Parts: sequence; C-alpha cells; structure tokens
Amino acid sequence: MVGSPGDRRPALFARACRSCGLPEPRLIAWTDVLRGASIVLDPGDVLRIDSPGEDPAADALLRGPGDPSRVGGGGRWYATFTAALERIQDAAARAGARLLGDVEEIAVMFDKRRSHARMAAQDVPVPHALPPVGSYAELRAHMDELGERRVFLKPAHGSSASGVVALQSAPGGRVRAVTSAALSEGGLFNSLRVRAYEREREVAVLVDSLAPDGLHVERWLPKASLGGRVFDLRVVIIGGTPTHVVARTSRSPMTNLHLGGTRGDIAAVRRALGPDGWRRALDVCARAAVCFPRSPMVGVDLLVLQGMKRFAVCEVNAFGDLLPGLTGLPGGPAEGLDTYTAQIRAALPETAAACTT
Repeated sequence: MVGSPGDRRPALFARACRSCGLPEPRLIAWTDVLRGASIVLDPGDVLRIDSPGEDPAADALLRGPGDPSRVGGGGRWYATFTAALERIQDAAARAGARLLGDVEEIAVMFDKRRSHARMAAQDVPVPHALPPVGSYAELRAHMDELGERRVFLKPAHGSSASGVVALQSAPGGRVRAVTSAALSEGGLFNSLRVRAYEREREVAVLVDSLAPDGLHVERWLPKASLGGRVFDLRVVIIGGTPTHVVARTSRSPMTNLHLGGTRGDIAAVRRALGPDGWRRALDVCARAAVCFPRSPMVGVDLLVLQGMKRFAVCEVNAFGDLLPGLTGLPGGPAEGLDTYTAQIRAALPETAAACTT
C-alpha cells in the first residue's frame, strides 16, 4: 500500500490483512513516491492508495517547505498529489499489478468544485453553489446579488476543515465568520479551537488570504440537532452499499471530531429519522457514491437538515474510512467488521471466510 509511516491508517489496514489471513502488506512511503523513487511492484500485486496523512515530510514535498500547520498551498498540494497518482497508476500498469481505486476519481474527490458539479449533474442533492470568487469583495457582491446571507467557504483542495469558514451577514454590515483558522502576523494557521471573527476587516483578510488557492462557496444549509447539538453523518460506502455510519455532533458549525466534535448516538438518529428517513438518508449517500463507480470505497458526509425530512451531500472523501472502533451496520454485509476488513472482504471475496473481527 501507499501510505505514510507513523500514520494510523497503514497499521489499521495491516491488522485487517492479518485478520483475513493475508501476508503483512508492504508499505510504499508517500515521501519516496513524491521524491521520484522507483515504485517497485510485481505482477499480481494488489496496491491500495491511502492518504499521505499528517506526515510533515510528505506535506513539505506536497506544498513546499513551511510550517505544517499553515493554511494554504492547496493548489500546489493538489498538482503535486495528482501527478504522483499518475505515476502510481503508470507503475501498476507496467507491472501488471491491480490498483484498488481509480486515480481520476480520487483526483475529482479532492477537488470540491469538481466533485460538487459531478454530483449535481447526476441529481444528487447538494447545497447550491455560488459562482467562483477571488476576493472578499467579490464574495459579498455575489451574496448580495443572490440574496444569500449564510454561506460556507471551503478551500477547493483542502481537507480536515482546514481553512473552512462558515460566514453569515446581517443588515447594517455586520458579519460573523466561524473557522478553525487562526489569523496571525505570519498568516493563517490551523488550530484545534473553533473561533469567530466579527470585525469585517478581519473577515476580509481571512477570505482574501484563502481566495488565491481557489474557493468552493456553497449555501449554508441549517443542520438538524439532537440534544442541543447539530449533527451530520459520515457514511462509508463499500462496493456501492452503505456499510458504516457515524454521527458527528457539535455546538459549532464544524462537526469534525478533531475540532471538538463528538460521536453521537446513531440509534437516537435512527429513531429521530424513522425507518423511512433512515432509508432515504442512506439512499442519498449511495447515489453520491454512484458518481464514482470505479472507487471501491467512498466516504460521504451527509447533512441532515432541520426538520429531519431533507438531506444534502456536503462532501465526498476518497480516504474517508479512518473510523477506528466502528463496525458495520447490523444486518449488512459488514456487520461486526471495521472499515478496512470490510474493504478487504469486498475486494478479495476469496478471503471472506478467513476474516475475523
């Protein structure tokens, strides 16, 4: 597999391989790939591509030298990453190895504008997208023209909520921007604390700092809440079937677990939605995954809107399976299995009988 040493994903995947009676997987480090080292594969090898993770050395090769906690550089990261994906694909083809996943679809999922447009074109419910913007002034002009008062701004090639801003405006020129990005004299930096900026000058600096790398802007849809906390769902789709679901809850607009979000009670969510609502929620996620037919796994972030009647896909994730301790839905094909073991069983059905939880 292609991954980063020290990241949790390779260790979890290796454990899943052992549980299925497979040999210990060989790790090809992202740093080696990004430095141009030869990718040595043998005929019949099965190659899994995983996330570069939070490896500072890989980050420096992807974005260039600098503080790994800085926000920005997504354009360079994306260009370097997609070039590396093509090298991996070429090496697999030359060796006669089998590549799990599709590099073109991974590239689309890492571009929020392209993935949003692909899903919208196939009638998957997604938040309405605003036109591209190059500055705060341009953003406000579009918002005023379209009558939008609440929007989410997302770096086109970002992940883990880096640089994401929940922006709302009000009459009289008042604005409020909620984000985990911390403004400093040295630029923007990721923080584990969600904060709010309410001075328009600071909000303008924030947006203008993010805009050069490309922004995806979409309507801010109000999330449903349970127990006083808003929530959304991360749904893992394996082989076209929803297999694992986690509810992410928060008191802020960002539900990411590393930003103070917590795993919610999925049984309570199911009760609130009712059998028909639960079925429709999973169906929307499955429809999103259909947009990426050559990807054996897609992580779908689903908004459950206020009233519990409507749903919208806010994001799809090529590496959205890092959910330690979560087992598959009862009665489904991955019941009792973690996300990695379930993927091995789906990709290599001959191992199914050997796999253990």
